[in-house]
Amino acid sequence: MDMERTRGNPRRALKRYRRAVLLGCTALVALTPAVVLGQDTQPAGSDTTLAPIVLQGNGSSTALDTSNDANSVVATQTTGAGKLPTDILVAPASVSVITSKEVEERGADSVEQVVQYTAGVVTDFYGSDDRYDFFDIRGFTPYTYRDGLAIGRTFAGTREEPYAYERIEVLKGTSSAGFGAAEPGGSVNYVTKLPKTERFGEVYGTGGSFAHKEAGFDLGDNITEDDTLSYRLTGKFQRADAEYDYSQNDENFIMGGLTWRPTDVTSLSFVFDHLDRDGVPGSGGQPLGTDFDRDEFFGEPDYYFRTTNRNTYSVMFDHDFGDGLSFASNARYSKSDDAFGSAYLSNTRTDGSNIADRYFFGSDKSTEQFIIDANLVYETSFEAVESRTLLGTEYNSFEADTDTFYTSAPPINWENPIYSGGPGPLAPYDSMAIDQKTKAIYLQQDLTFSDKLMVSLGLRNDWFDLSETNQLTGASDSDSHSEFTKRIGVSYKITEELATFASYGESAAPPGLGTDPTTGKQYEVGIKYRPDAFPALFTASVYDLTKGNITVYDSVTYLPTSVEKVRHRGVELEAKAEVTNNIDLIAAYSYIDSEIDEPGGANDGNRLMRVPKHTVSVWGTYTLEGEGARGDMSFGLGARYLDSYYLDLTNTGKSESAVVFDAAFTYKIQKNTTFQLNANNLFDEKHIASQDDGGVYYNPGRVIMATLRQTW
Repeated sequence: MDMERTRGNPRRALKRYRRAVLLGCTALVALTPAVVLGQDTQPAGSDTTLAPIVLQGNGSSTALDTSNDANSVVATQTTGAGKLPTDILVAPASVSVITSKEVEERGADSVEQVVQYTAGVVTDFYGSDDRYDFFDIRGFTPYTYRDGLAIGRTFAGTREEPYAYERIEVLKGTSSAGFGAAEPGGSVNYVTKLPKTERFGEVYGTGGSFAHKEAGFDLGDNITEDDTLSYRLTGKFQRADAEYDYSQNDENFIMGGLTWRPTDVTSLSFVFDHLDRDGVPGSGGQPLGTDFDRDEFFGEPDYYFRTTNRNTYSVMFDHDFGDGLSFASNARYSKSDDAFGSAYLSNTRTDGSNIADRYFFGSDKSTEQFIIDANLVYETSFEAVESRTLLGTEYNSFEADTDTFYTSAPPINWENPIYSGGPGPLAPYDSMAIDQKTKAIYLQQDLTFSDKLMVSLGLRNDWFDLSETNQLTGASDSDSHSEFTKRIGVSYKITEELATFASYGESAAPPGLGTDPTTGKQYEVGIKYRPDAFPALFTASVYDLTKGNITVYDSVTYLPTSVEKVRHRGVELEAKAEVTNNIDLIAAYSYIDSEIDEPGGANDGNRLMRVPKHTVSVWGTYTLEGEGARGDMSFGLGARYLDSYYLDLTNTGKSESAVVFDAAFTYKIQKNTTFQLNANNLFDEKHIASQDDGGVYYNPGRVIMATLRQTW
């Protein structure tokens, strides 16, 4: 479909543009109740030339088009609402797409930073804990996917490298009928960078806070003259410290891909990537009642590590048979080894001795996963009805071998810390081998009536086969479950620019042995506005989300607690807009009414921990066009407000609310050379993000990075 637009009647086009700007600004005012950004406005009567929107694809209805993600912060298609690419305006769900342009513009180098300006998402709630990608969606830990294939929960998973991905899609709400096992709050789909049918590339170097040194590249070209075979090579190499004493933050990442296109309707891609991290798990906390600088360290330098070594092999195939029938299949094999160890504070003494008790805690984990998905898509139309049917099957084999270590550590005087050394060889106090097999079949039916009303139905059944062996005792157990989930969504285009939607969805997450799968359901209604006059998407939604049959781990005691049901009712507003050629704006607001529902229980009526009532974020970029010898200059400023939230189920401890500012500056030295300066937490705002019985954990401090980038 060709969406390139040109001006017809200039006066009519200008009226439509002004009307769209007024509607967009009205939406933005609603989106930013607590943060206001000043920005320049153009003089009256000035002419604005709008870049045309051009969608390019490979002819297959199963392939997502990401060709414009490097040029725009506004996406037009998404697979976040299901396995099929869908126009984001009519997708009956709240989906946020963070394109590679937005990631680069904000200088985001972790997934937590990538999603920080997304409605419904909360990050940094564990403060200085750097073991995993810590963020929640609508109050719950998300499941993650790569190219539609399950990876797993963010908690206890591998920290992903954002530079590997063309975009990151965030679906708010239930997704099991579309993707399989998931938590009800939402999910994240990472879209891998693939070879293109043209020569392109970039190299960059970055330096900055905490002795940070980084170099990266992303390049590709056609191998054959007829564009049938292309390659892409992506890499990132980093040597740095973290913001704590005795820390490091090193990484080696390399990814190579080949794409073969024997015909215009057939594509086969193979991608290999290797991720090697050598870092630390975080500061380990600071004593209660103290206020040291973030870099003070009360752990043990000799037992202080967080390592990751992962190899991933991915294959993606799609073919269009013609007459509306197409086939697609993705497969991935991954093998990883992860380990961490540190000395954590367990108790801050109050006897005047300035002594804090500690314990050694660590983990050694090996995982292996093979997952494959195959589906058929049939598209047809009759009279005023367009039909799209997806039928598929999936197989997922996941094995994990985990040793956990725990023992007491010598106490430390926080006024005069003297390190006593690591614990030496440790025998695991827990050692488990887990084997999980999941088989699934799924169906998605989309019907569009008169190009106005879209009805989408998703059905899926997952069969979970679980086995678990205690490697210390030799005891084994197994279990199996069958879970059927469904989703129905309706979207109606009021105009070509305005659509409303309503949906109901269910979720099921893999259970543990002896327990039933965690289930969820959600009702949601919303409205989306995408003006023709400039690239933008404004979304507003309200939802009622329930998660039942769950076990949660208290953020203070870390002990498991059973909760019968948690209900979240919320409002979300989000805007992504390229208002003019010079101004980009991203804004989000979220409200969540959280309630634990267990009549007669000790926590009935309390809020779930780590769920703030209000979050607000705004990011704006203004580009001053070059003149003469001076190149373009871009100025970016962002603000994130995070309301306080409870740290435990009893609602006795709270975090501190805060506003954190980020900034960016980019100067185009010459046509393909840019200098970029990014500052996260510009004013070094410091507040308590988490607290347990041993200590407090602060939010990340100020980080300033400078990048020189060459493209072609």
